[in-house]
Amino acid sequence: MSGAPYERVKLARDSKRPTGLDYIKNIFSGFMEFHGDRRYADDPAVVGGIARLNGRPVTVIAIEKGHTAKERAWRNFGMPQPEGYRKALRLMKQAEKFGRPVVCFVDTAGAYCGVDAEERGQGEAIAENLLEMSTLCVPIISVLIGEGGSGGALALAVADRVWMMQNAVYSVISPEGCASILWKDSGKAAEAALSLKLTAEDAKSLGVIERILSENDIGKKVFYDRIRALLEEELRELSKDVELTQNRYDRFRNLGVSAVSKE
Repeated sequence: MSGAPYERVKLARDSKRPTGLDYIKNIFSGFMEFHGDRRYADDPAVVGGIARLNGRPVTVIAIEKGHTAKERAWRNFGMPQPEGYRKALRLMKQAEKFGRPVVCFVDTAGAYCGVDAEERGQGEAIAENLLEMSTLCVPIISVLIGEGGSGGALALAVADRVWMMQNAVYSVISPEGCASILWKDSGKAAEAALSLKLTAEDAKSLGVIERILSENDIGKKVFYDRIRALLEEELRELSKDVELTQNRYDRFRNLGVSAVSKE
C-alpha cells in the first residue's frame, strides 16, 4: 500500500485492478444482466442485473471500466451517461419491488460531461438517483473499488454502508481537475490530492465510509471469498433494521457536522 495520496490515485486507476464485472463474476452466482433505461439506450459503462449471494437473490450494479484499450473505449472509460444512471435506478426500484438487497461497485473518474450527456439530463439523472436511493426500502451496500469521482460516484453510493478498497479514492473532483481550477496548473495534481483528503483512511476518519477492505491477495479466490463473507454478514444485519431508511437519512445528514455545531 502506498502512502502518498497521489500514489493511491495512480493505483486506483491501474488497468490491472479488478473491475466491477470481476467482482460480480467471482462473488455472486447466476448473474443475469439487464440492459437499457427504458427511455433512451443502454450504457455499457453501467452493468447491472440480478444474481445470488450464497443463494440469496440480490440486485448488483457496477460501473465498469474494462481492462484492455478496446474494452475501456467501449465502456467510455467508466464514465456513465444519463441512461446508465437511469438504468441503475430502474434496477434499484425493481429490487425494492421484489425485496432484494442492492450491492453497488463504484469505479469512475466521474459522470461523462459531454454536451450530449448534458442535453439528455446528466445532472437530473444523478440528482434523481440521490433522491430515490435515500428512501429505498431495501438494504444498500456500495463498495468503492477504484476511483470514486464526484457526483458520478455518489449516484451509486447513497447507501446504508459504504466501503472502500484499501487503495481506492473518493473525492469531489480529480486531483488534476482541482489543480487546474485552483492553480491553473494540472501539474500540481499531487499537491491537490493531499488537500482533497481522498484516501480510504481519510474517508474513514471523516465518517464518509464504514469499512476499509484490505487488498491482500487482490484478484485471487481468497480475496473474493473474504468480500463475499463480509457482504453476507452485513446484509444479514441490515435486513434486521426496522428503521433502515431513517438510519440511512441520519447517516448522510450527519456528515460534516462538527462537534461545535452539534452543541
